[in-house]
Amino acid sequence: MKDLFGKAILDYLTHNSPENLITETSISDEEEMSVAYLFRSFDEMPKIEQKALQLTKGMVLDVGCGSGTHSLYLQEKGFNVTSIDVSENAIKACKLRGIKKAKVQDILTLENEKYDTILLLMNGTGIFGTLENCSKYLLKLKSLLNENGQVLIDSSDIIYMFDKDEDGAYEVSANYYYGELTFTVQYKGETEDSFPWLYLDYNTLQNACLANGLECELILEGEHFDYLAKITK
Repeated sequence: MKDLFGKAILDYLTHNSPENLITETSISDEEEMSVAYLFRSFDEMPKIEQKALQLTKGMVLDVGCGSGTHSLYLQEKGFNVTSIDVSENAIKACKLRGIKKAKVQDILTLENEKYDTILLLMNGTGIFGTLENCSKYLLKLKSLLNENGQVLIDSSDIIYMFDKDEDGAYEVSANYYYGELTFTVQYKGETEDSFPWLYLDYNTLQNACLANGLECELILEGEHFDYLAKITK
């Protein structure tokens, strides 16, 4: 992994001539993304993210913390937050921003720790990669929760991005789940190896939770097919 996403974050923080990220998926064209957005304040966050932070309680794990924006807000509110990401550059940025407990970590290899709130924000289901991986990740999250703990996770139902046939039905492949995308990132002329990224509609997430002994509650729906869910034991 070239860690281009993390490089962009670190460049922005250290004023090292940051440029916009260019993202592309298997169903959408190239789009520019401002790295500054990853450093937004609470007031600049979507309502779904604000709601997740307002519902946070106890010991917190911020999964895929990126620039640390959510972690920093919670830390300033007095929460004990552990921030993890697979990006070394992102974790360097988190530490430079003053986040006390930031480490390079894949959640699947995290052991012997328990939390009251686990955050997976900015399409938190993305790290699952594929529908097939849902159970593996949900069981790992379950193992990291204290008895009355919660997972706060967001995603989007991207069915709207597909065309409809003459009968009004969406034209999606029967061979794989429509929310399974391949994601590519470019930064400063370099291209990251493509990786799988999962957008999960709420009903599918809820069914996956039930199949793994978890409860799933719809907390808030956004303005563009996105939602926040709370998962509990």
